[in-house]
Amino acid sequence: MNLKERITEDMKAAMRARDSQRLGAIRLLTAALKQREVDERVVLDDAAVVGVVDKLIKQRKDSIEAFTQAARLDLADKERAELLVLQAYLPQRLSAEEVKAAVAAVVAEVATEFGRQPGAADMGRVMAEVKTRLAGQADMALVSAAVKAALAR
Repeated sequence: MNLKERITEDMKAAMRARDSQRLGAIRLLTAALKQREVDERVVLDDAAVVGVVDKLIKQRKDSIEAFTQAARLDLADKERAELLVLQAYLPQRLSAEEVKAAVAAVVAEVATEFGRQPGAADMGRVMAEVKTRLAGQADMALVSAAVKAALAR
């Protein structure tokens, strides 16, 4: 069962259980998936679905921060509930050490490609390569920090 089918089955289960909060979050996710499929005229695979889930999670985190600063704890709690539902659809995340190892491998490859040690100016090139390899497997903020640390040496 692929990830889209699992999401659909979870939506049906939430309907049967009359879990309106979970159902709302899953419907939000399915709407985002369908919107992307229509916009790009493709059928999303699991990696693309994880990308959409990642984007929605980042939006929820930003909203929680904004609502907390504005003292709107009711809305922040709603976003937290949606965040928990969305996180269930992400694969197991890599640890900080695994991210550092992957970044070090990419930096070494880029160094051999360039014939020199990459510096801060090459961050875009390194990040692009790391993003393709670790899409959906790691928090990109953690990846960015690891890339900055690796290129600062």
